[in-house]
Amino acid sequence: MSNQSQARVFDALGEPARRRILEVLAGGPQPVGAIAEHVPVGRSAVSRQLRVLSEAGLVQHTSRGTRNLYALAPDGFAPAQQWLVATWDHVLSEYARAVALRIEEESAK
Repeated sequence: MSNQSQARVFDALGEPARRRILEVLAGGPQPVGAIAEHVPVGRSAVSRQLRVLSEAGLVQHTSRGTRNLYALAPDGFAPAQQWLVATWDHVLSEYARAVALRIEEESAK
């Protein structure tokens, strides 16, 4: 995954209304109107937020008759997950190194 796709995902997640939309969609596909009932912004703002989420790869939509249903994209969170795992692994390695150094220092006393 590119740094650009990671940046798009994290930028999209930076807005509380967009995070709330993702929480709503965790319950399954929804039309804009149903999503708007759970988000503290208007329906047109929900549509704009869905566009940002879609461009970031976090949401996908399908048409059913005259309705567009929005759902979480299966692989959309992979860039964020990969960044978090890599960062967490680095932090844990540094922690283990600090503990080993502390043990060495204590043993030398």
